[in-house]
Amino acid sequence: MKHILVAYDASTAAELALNFAHDLAERFGASLHILSVAQPPEFGDEVETEAVIERSRAHFHHAFNMLGYRRMAPEDRPTTHVSVGRPAEQIVRYAEEHAIDHIVIGHRGHSGFERWLLGSVARQVIDHAPCAVTVIRG
Repeated sequence: MKHILVAYDASTAAELALNFAHDLAERFGASLHILSVAQPPEFGDEVETEAVIERSRAHFHHAFNMLGYRRMAPEDRPTTHVSVGRPAEQIVRYAEEHAIDHIVIGHRGHSGFERWLLGSVARQVIDHAPCAVTVIRG
């Protein structure tokens, strides 16, 4: 295992997933990739979309502080990226484009009805990922 991807949105489930992915990367000597997906408003303008992207960048700041990445040597820090679009699609695309071996994703535990109505990002990633996926319940 050389490349581990964690999807991060600053939720409790995502923080648990980030901790798990960090430990996994250390255990296997793998590089860690942290992806935050900015989902633009359906009918928003560029200003609203930019605000969503800025929130995603703020998630990285929180993640870096939480795990002490700023104190690490630059070459040891995880790779971070903000994508814009539907979360599941962007996670799978990133995994395909960066030869990711393992995806770690948090799951918020929606009710059965919500999952049926909306689907689950975790479920969609599991269904379409090119590699192993670990789901961390929050």
